[in-house]
Amino acid sequence: MNERSLIIAGAGNMFIAVAAGAFGAHGLKQILSAEMLAIWQTAVTYQVAHALGLLAIALLTPRLKSGLGLASWAGVAMLAGIVLFSGSLYALALSGVRVFGAITPLGGVAFLLAWGMLAMAAYRGVDDVSGAR
Repeated sequence: MNERSLIIAGAGNMFIAVAAGAFGAHGLKQILSAEMLAIWQTAVTYQVAHALGLLAIALLTPRLKSGLGLASWAGVAMLAGIVLFSGSLYALALSGVRVFGAITPLGGVAFLLAWGMLAMAAYRGVDDVSGAR
């Protein structure tokens, strides 16, 4: 993913997360059980955190010269994590179908891979503002 795509994905996910958080707090409060509402809130929390992560990757990508490929793949993994982790929890909370919970750990693994790839990209080489290593 390039910087522009990362910003679009991050901002889009922040938009969705804010809307989902408001919907959960106001629209679902009377409909869902406390357990399902907590699951919904977990999905929102992780979506917000990792949408910010996408924006951070977009900001860091220009400085990660030698790790540019890894930073891009970190963005892909982070976006996949949002879809799998938060998406499965949203589906679980709304439907009550527990099998959606089996998908959630795959999203968690994608998050771990994303953060690991970002760390590896930084380890391989971060240029400071002056261009020196």
